[in-house]
Amino acid sequence: MEEGKSQENLLSRIVLPSDLKKLKVEQLPQVCQELRQFIIDELSCNPGHFASSLGTVELTVALHYVFDAPNDNIVWDVGHQAYGHKILTGRRERFHTNRHLGGISGFPNPKESVYDAFVSGHASNSISAALGMSVASRIQKKQNQSIAVIGDGSMTGGLAFEGLNNASICGSNLIIVLNDNHMAIDPVVGGVSDYLLKMTTSETYNKVREKLYRKAVALGVVDKDKKGRISRFNNALKSLISNEQNMFEGLNIRYFGPVDGHDVIKLVGVLRDLKSFNCPRILHIQTKKGKGFKPAEECATEWHAPGKFDKNTGEKIKVSASGLTPPLFQDVFGHTLLELARENDKIVGVTPAMPTGCSMTYMMHEMPDRTFDVGIAEGHAVTFSAGLAKAGLMPFCNIYSSFMQRAYDNVIHDVALQNLDMVLCLDRAGLVGADGATHHGVFDLAAFRPVPNLTIASPLNEVQLRNLMFTAQIPGHGPFMIRYPRGKGVMPEWHETMRSIEIGKGEKLEDGEKVAVLTLGPLGNKVLDAVKSLKSQGMSVACYNMIFLKPIDEDILAEVGAKFKQVITVEDGTRNGGFGSAVLEYFADHDINIKVKRLGLPDRFVEHGTPDELYKICGLDSESIEKVIKEAYENV
Repeated sequence: MEEGKSQENLLSRIVLPSDLKKLKVEQLPQVCQELRQFIIDELSCNPGHFASSLGTVELTVALHYVFDAPNDNIVWDVGHQAYGHKILTGRRERFHTNRHLGGISGFPNPKESVYDAFVSGHASNSISAALGMSVASRIQKKQNQSIAVIGDGSMTGGLAFEGLNNASICGSNLIIVLNDNHMAIDPVVGGVSDYLLKMTTSETYNKVREKLYRKAVALGVVDKDKKGRISRFNNALKSLISNEQNMFEGLNIRYFGPVDGHDVIKLVGVLRDLKSFNCPRILHIQTKKGKGFKPAEECATEWHAPGKFDKNTGEKIKVSASGLTPPLFQDVFGHTLLELARENDKIVGVTPAMPTGCSMTYMMHEMPDRTFDVGIAEGHAVTFSAGLAKAGLMPFCNIYSSFMQRAYDNVIHDVALQNLDMVLCLDRAGLVGADGATHHGVFDLAAFRPVPNLTIASPLNEVQLRNLMFTAQIPGHGPFMIRYPRGKGVMPEWHETMRSIEIGKGEKLEDGEKVAVLTLGPLGNKVLDAVKSLKSQGMSVACYNMIFLKPIDEDILAEVGAKFKQVITVEDGTRNGGFGSAVLEYFADHDINIKVKRLGLPDRFVEHGTPDELYKICGLDSESIEKVIKEAYENV
């Protein structure tokens, strides 16, 4: 390069992976540097999942340099590692729309791009999905590759082990890349993480391995041995030194590694070698979550999805608020759980890899022996909690609503069937916003309503959440499910003395004469705003907060059925089979002829955007609700 001339920007020349392949391998470190800086620049002002994608920059570049996507299937797990992948596959110019309404999704989505091989919003599905693709290629006599990229703690999920087990006997050509950064959102816990750590930190092994590698280079063995004898010898050496067999080799899956996941040139070489094999194999790479941005490297949990920040100083940009502001619902849960646990020594906390997200960290810091992060394993979290309950404890098992879908059978078979006293807290219920369709918690009401023995409740506000938690920890109620949304509530002064609530009883918020509105959960605050607005216009509208979906308050329903001809139900779950359906069923079963208008989420997957945008699109903002009530009122 001539003196005074700046280095040419390579990333600007890359629209698709085919452009990346035109570069020399020696240019790839510069591409990685530019790609990492692009992610930092964009996410500093357009928030998203930050630290995970910084950690996979070199891997992403190497994968697209070596393999031929979309002919080769690259399946990301979990998808928040894949921002670099999106930028290199035709979406760089649109990346500023990431997670915005009408923009690109924050996760891989085949509807968005042919380069997104599979939906990747939830963890641990990549091995199973890529294995299916690999077997399909074999059956159809295709010569393409299928690569599962699993990381951020996803290897702790049961589905990942099911995939590994099946891969060992399927005769597939599957490649698994294990991105080992010892992190999910919080640090990964459990035996799998410890096992991987032992595999990568054995001082004796690494010294011997390095000497062996240097000798092999001197003898030309590494370059000439295309069948990977040197890698297999490394595995045998490791087994000899550690006096145990490699877990993956024991499953008949060839193991390679560990490899520095931030050495892009070395990754290219290893991946090229792996292409020549015709068997299931796993490449174990080590990476640093948040790589290349010091604050994120030092505290990856805080920088998993940090919001806006100053890219030069790392300072978080906070939105200023005057006066008292309502707390986050998850913080109310976390503080309340700790309060209850101080008074009730039978209370324990369980969460699948979400202690920070659900705020169980408050109890975890004070009572580490009574809180359990079980890793990304929702089904296990529920059944583990069931075992705790069966043995006489009172577990609070906190799982995001959309993730609880993965534990449906566990709730039925292991909890409800035995009518166990335990609490299932569903965080992030309703529309969560920018994470989109894979994360909206909209199916739990309809899914769990038919389950016998299960109490299902949703609080209107923070005080009601505390009271429901207080009620749920009283023995003798059986399994108790409490759902609440992401984000802030409505009550700055929320820390009131807790009291028990009568199970199955709602409350009348506003009296009225012509139309009754029945609501469940925090969306009732928007309903209440609409009702009060109509009352100021001289309209007499009643509003009931039902609190419980199951058992539903039949006294309120009988009162409404006797007094009104027009009823509107409002819920932040799917309209099919949820709260409104329960109200309709009651009226039908009791021969009550009444007109019911159900407001809820439509029979389609709602994409990403801000919660306010999405609720408006779905007709569940205060203005839309007011309009529906007004039309019903005028038609009485």
